[in-house]
Amino acid sequence: MNFTDTHTHLYDEAYSDDIDITVSRAIEAGVTKMVLPDIDSKTRESMFSLASRYPGITFPCAGLHPTEVRENWRDEADLLMQAAGRKEIVAIGESGMDLYWSKDFIREQEEVFRIQVELAIKLDIPIIIHNRDATEITLKILEDYRGRGLKGVFHAYGGSIETFRTLERYGDLYVGIGGVVTFRKASIAETIKEIPVERIVTETDSPWLTPAPHRGKRNESSYIPLIAGKIAEQKGISIEQVAETTSANAHKLFRI
Repeated sequence: MNFTDTHTHLYDEAYSDDIDITVSRAIEAGVTKMVLPDIDSKTRESMFSLASRYPGITFPCAGLHPTEVRENWRDEADLLMQAAGRKEIVAIGESGMDLYWSKDFIREQEEVFRIQVELAIKLDIPIIIHNRDATEITLKILEDYRGRGLKGVFHAYGGSIETFRTLERYGDLYVGIGGVVTFRKASIAETIKEIPVERIVTETDSPWLTPAPHRGKRNESSYIPLIAGKIAEQKGISIEQVAETTSANAHKLFRI
């Protein structure tokens, strides 16, 4: 079986001591392709360096994470636009809205999100959407781009089936399912029963959101089979079908 991790920050300093071993473990686990979402200019070169180190396995993106939208957001947006011109990027993001940590830069977050949505549409590549405590405003923004060829993935999806059905109206959008699906009493474990596997991609969000039974430890891409296994269990299908379909979804979306 071959799996794909569509959201892993393997360039994070959490892996500075053992990145080669970590990537090798992922490959041994069948995770043969890994998408690297961008955060901001501070870690961007580390991301590109890792991608060049493992060509055909790790794939970089260009984005500005909503929690990194601050007073210098215009400078960061300019640097993002430069990074988006690099031929190796496969998506725009991690982008979106986050009202959990701070509401100080809501308007700026929205402007940066819109810049990235428009950029993804212009470049004809997917956008990776981060949404935390901001579903209403995120959906309102996406409504403005309906019918314009938007495609992408709702990272760490934890919404309702009704929200998923709303998303389907906005474009070619998938949901990223990660370690939270393995948590006890996680609502997404029930929701994915109603989401077609053809609309699901697997992700870890490494080094965060580690799936059971490894909660509390550093996450890594080699844990994707645990996530796929839980999806298979909840949907009553084989893990082989989950691996094949979610990987095909990711390869089509990101063109990898």
